[in-house]
Amino acid sequence: MPVPGIGIDELDAETQNKFREQATNSKRPCASVLTEGDSGLIEKLRLMENRYLKRAAVLLFYSDPERHFTGAAIKTGYFEGKSDLRFQDEVCGNLFAQVSKTMDLLLTKYLKAIISYKGILRVETYPVPESALREAVLNAVIHRDYAVAAPIQVRVYADRLSISNPGRLPEDWSLSVLLGQHPTRPFNPDIANTFFRSGEIESWGRGIQHIFDACQQTGTPDPIFKIDSGEFLVEFPFSETYLGGVVIYDQTRENLQRTVQETVQETIQEKILALLRKHPNITQKSLAERIGISPSGVRYHIDNLRNAGHIQHVGSTKKGHWEVKADDNE
Repeated sequence: MPVPGIGIDELDAETQNKFREQATNSKRPCASVLTEGDSGLIEKLRLMENRYLKRAAVLLFYSDPERHFTGAAIKTGYFEGKSDLRFQDEVCGNLFAQVSKTMDLLLTKYLKAIISYKGILRVETYPVPESALREAVLNAVIHRDYAVAAPIQVRVYADRLSISNPGRLPEDWSLSVLLGQHPTRPFNPDIANTFFRSGEIESWGRGIQHIFDACQQTGTPDPIFKIDSGEFLVEFPFSETYLGGVVIYDQTRENLQRTVQETVQETIQEKILALLRKHPNITQKSLAERIGISPSGVRYHIDNLRNAGHIQHVGSTKKGHWEVKADDNE
C-alpha cells in the first residue's frame, strides 16, 4: 500500500547502510543492488508503488514509523503473579531497530541468567535459548498485522516468557500446519523479503522449527503456540533446572569474585605442580615465564603449596631440587 507524503530522502540513511553491510555478508541480493543509491535500493527491494513508498518501506527504514502507523512498536513488561506489572519498556523506531533493541533489553534487563564456571570461564545460561528468542521476536515483527493499532507485547514472568502480536494465519492454514513442515507464506511479503535479503531470516518456512530445535538442544521445554481472536502468541516455559538454579544468579559480587579467584589460584598451582614434577630443578624465574605470572606471584603460590605440605625443597637453594608429595602426583 503506498504512503504519500514521505520521500526517499526522509528514510534513515544509517539503517540503509547497515542493511547494505548485512546484505553483503548474506550474499543474498545481487551485488549490483548494493551499489545502488538509496532510491535504487528501495526500488529494487520492491518497496515502491507508483513512485510512492510502500508501507513496508516506512516500517523498515523510517526513523519513526509509529508516527504514521499507531501501535508499530514493541512493549515489554515484567510481571509478578498474573497481573502485577513491576516495570516496563517500549521500543519504537524502524523494524530492524525494534528487533535489536528488544533483544538487548531482554538479555540485559528482563531475563536472569544462571551463572556457572568452566575453569575460569564464566558461562551464562538464559531460560530461553537466545537463538529461539530472536527467531520469535523476528516472527512477531515480520508477520504481525500493522493495520491493528496495538503493539507487540512481550510479557516476562518468573517462570515463563510470552510474545503476542496482532496477526492471523493464511485462511487455509491451521495451527498444526504452521507447526509442521510448510512452505513460507508471509503475512507481509515485502517486509519478509527485506529481512531475508539482510540475512536475518530464511525463506523456507523453517523459523518455528528452528525455535523447537534450539529449545531441545538446550533442554528447554518446548514452546506453546496459540491463536485466539486475531492474536498470535508463543509462550516459552522455563525449565525446572533453570528455576532451581536462579539462586546462583543472586550470589553477591563478592562471592562471585571469590569463586573466580579460587579457581584461578587452583589452576596456577596445578600448573606449578605439573612443572615441578617434570623439571625438579626448575627455577622460580623459569616458572614465572612458563606460567605467565610475575616472580612474586610464583613465590606466593610456592609458599602456599609448601605450607600445605604439597611440595618440599631438598638441598641447597642453588643446587637443590623440588619434590612433589606422592598424593599430589596421582
